[in-house]
Amino acid sequence: MGYAERVLQPGETIVYRARLHWIIYFSAIVFLLVAAGLGIGAAVTRHDQTIMVALAVVAAIALLVGLWQLAGAWVRASSTEIVVTTRRIIYKTGFVTRNTVEMNLDKVESVLVRQGVIGRMLDYGTVIIRGVGAGLEPVANIAAPLALHRHVSAPATA
Repeated sequence: MGYAERVLQPGETIVYRARLHWIIYFSAIVFLLVAAGLGIGAAVTRHDQTIMVALAVVAAIALLVGLWQLAGAWVRASSTEIVVTTRRIIYKTGFVTRNTVEMNLDKVESVLVRQGVIGRMLDYGTVIIRGVGAGLEPVANIAAPLALHRHVSAPATA
């Protein structure tokens, strides 16, 4: 049971659950692929022992950086909740510490979606929800940001 389920009020139900896009893993994937390529290069290099050792060391460093970034992205993805309920939007981040922002749907003034060219092709972007007197901080790398926009805006206009 996540944070959103624990804070639901009586009669309130979850309408939509957004998630972070897989693009948050991209830099980790690049480092892991570089590590694999350098490792293969070190394995097939037979003529110069110095080059083989250098490639193996750089591959090990790239592997460690890739694994570190992979772990960080996984923690970020697993500890982020973005939920639209019948009454409000709940945004929670944090693994050890918890940061939450909640806004009643009737207080939402506008929902901004920012997508670049790659974001439009891969269907991810940044969502900013502005409400009366305050707003949610920009939430980057949201998968299907237009679906989140639709679920936040629909009750406010209906």
